[in-house]
Amino acid sequence: MSRDRERHARSIEVPIVDGLPDLPGIIVAMHLARGLATHLRGLADALLVDEFPGATLTRAERELLATAVSASNECYYCMDTHGAFASELLRRDGVGHVELLVDGIKDGQLEQLAPKMARLVSIARRVAHNARSLDRSEIDEAKKAGAGDGDIQLAVLIAAGFSMYNRMVDGLRAKTPATTSAYTARAREIADHGYSDPRTRSIPG
Repeated sequence: MSRDRERHARSIEVPIVDGLPDLPGIIVAMHLARGLATHLRGLADALLVDEFPGATLTRAERELLATAVSASNECYYCMDTHGAFASELLRRDGVGHVELLVDGIKDGQLEQLAPKMARLVSIARRVAHNARSLDRSEIDEAKKAGAGDGDIQLAVLIAAGFSMYNRMVDGLRAKTPATTSAYTARAREIADHGYSDPRTRSIPG
């Protein structure tokens, strides 16, 4: 099934868990218990926005890692959300052919990436699928490509964190928008303010 057809199929699914608020994706989980929103947004900021010791990855690159992990886990809400956020940041950085780059990440194509980023995406996808299968040779290859310890640590943490977010969304069968354009307004807010700032209020629909 093509990605567009699968996205449409996800958009008409009915949640299989009862008592959920009428909200999409991870925003559902944020509204299920007191404090969850604060912690889930805070983790997203720590992994994707805030300074991380020893890491050289840009915000756009961190969002691409979240996109790659979510795509490998086949979570359409998360891959489209973070794909939109990465796209907005890449455009602001003056990168060309953004749509092709992000679509390639979703399809698991790494050829268009610089060697360091390609190695980090491979590490993140490995951790998402089977963390114990990650071996020293992959770490060494990433270092040869220019990744520092902080970059590799962050790639592993993003893979683990976003696998959790992916499973929250798909385990609840939370609503998934039918088009990637649903995330445009939120992407601008995330690029401007990050995840926890109260000015980030748009909800994909």
